[in-house]
Amino acid sequence: MWADSDKCGKQLADWAVQALLEEAELTPKPGLVDKRSSGSHDNMDISLMRSSAVALRTCFEAMGKAAYSRNPDQELREELAFLGRSGEQEMMRVTQGVNTHRGAIWALGLLIAGCAVHCKPVSASEIAAVAGRISKFPDRRAPLQRTNGMEVTQKYGVQGARGEALMCFPHVTRIGLPMLQRMRAKKAPEQTARLHALLAIMASLQDSCLLHRGGLQALEATQQGARNVLKSGGMCTTSGRGAYRLLEQRMLELRLSPGGSADLLAAVLFLDKIQNASGNVFKPRGGFDNRTSTLSV
Repeated sequence: MWADSDKCGKQLADWAVQALLEEAELTPKPGLVDKRSSGSHDNMDISLMRSSAVALRTCFEAMGKAAYSRNPDQELREELAFLGRSGEQEMMRVTQGVNTHRGAIWALGLLIAGCAVHCKPVSASEIAAVAGRISKFPDRRAPLQRTNGMEVTQKYGVQGARGEALMCFPHVTRIGLPMLQRMRAKKAPEQTARLHALLAIMASLQDSCLLHRGGLQALEATQQGARNVLKSGGMCTTSGRGAYRLLEQRMLELRLSPGGSADLLAAVLFLDKIQNASGNVFKPRGGFDNRTSTLSV
């Protein structure tokens, strides 16, 4: 158990920043910034992603301190929202206006709070459940501005990032984390295990970054491409690697980037660190119907 809010905030912020850095540096990733290239982005590179992740440390630490031993209520929800907007402003200052991690601030912020209320590392399911409870409260002070995610939500009828949180982050706890651990159990290299977790999320998620860039056709093509990689044995087989190259080539040609899936991979890596610290063995609860899965950033 963390003795006070300062220790809690600092530890959770360290893990959150490490998770963002590990997601950014995972190589290869289809359509995303990695150590090889900028993927489908013209305004981002690995250096910018690293700087953005580090810039969010203060925001994440403040969120952990604010939620320490608190009840998930309206007041906490709005305090976290205020801190998240402050973190986004700092991110934009560092990146000179590039949206590198807006979706990650939302997901990681809720999960940080979901852990901090317990005052100690607990199971992924417990953290996600509390994060979901917090997300149910409205942010009455939210600025009246339209984002790409909001437009996609309205246009395609998906629930968006709030819907993912309201469902207690099923793509993290029921898809990403189990895949990561299955691949580790098979003795796959850590980078391969993380890439498979990303592909599993991509195969299911209605990622609003893809919808914004290319509509339903782009989303469906990406989902099917990710499924093809996994069905072919993933990066552990020759056919799987061939399917991956086709997926990556297609995404680069169409300038597609699964940014929402990347944010949730960071959430997977964050919760994985907490699980390792707590000594809990993660066990997913029940099944998950991916036809209802949504994420918006």
